[in-house]
Amino acid sequence: MALTPGNIDTMVTIGETVEVETAASQPSRTYAVNWQTGRVAGFVDGIDALKQAIYKILQTERFAHIIYSWNYGFEANRIIGQSAAYLKSEIQRLITEALLADDRITAVENFKINITGKRRAAVEFTVASVFGETNIETEVNI
Repeated sequence: MALTPGNIDTMVTIGETVEVETAASQPSRTYAVNWQTGRVAGFVDGIDALKQAIYKILQTERFAHIIYSWNYGFEANRIIGQSAAYLKSEIQRLITEALLADDRITAVENFKINITGKRRAAVEFTVASVFGETNIETEVNI
């Protein structure tokens, strides 16, 4: 049993131009989640699928569920008990880090953060993606 193919038809020689193809983008179509009822109803695609992914990432505690990769979720438990000024800067950094793990997102900017309770913050920001820009308004647990 050989470790390499027996008949190689294509050989690349030094000096020959090689074309490199970029990986095909993954489809974004997914199930539509109704967050009020907690039910799945239909499908979403494009910017709507991305918005749903953003909300899901921000509601999922990072490192808490073995079903998700280590890059998925929001690390809110790291900032418990900190001052309001520290919370605002860290929330921005943690949200940016969590969302940039998604290949479709190219930038996260224009943050507005208000601490609304002992463990809650209202956040608004703009996400630039391969589908265009979208504004996000949500609350996160801190």
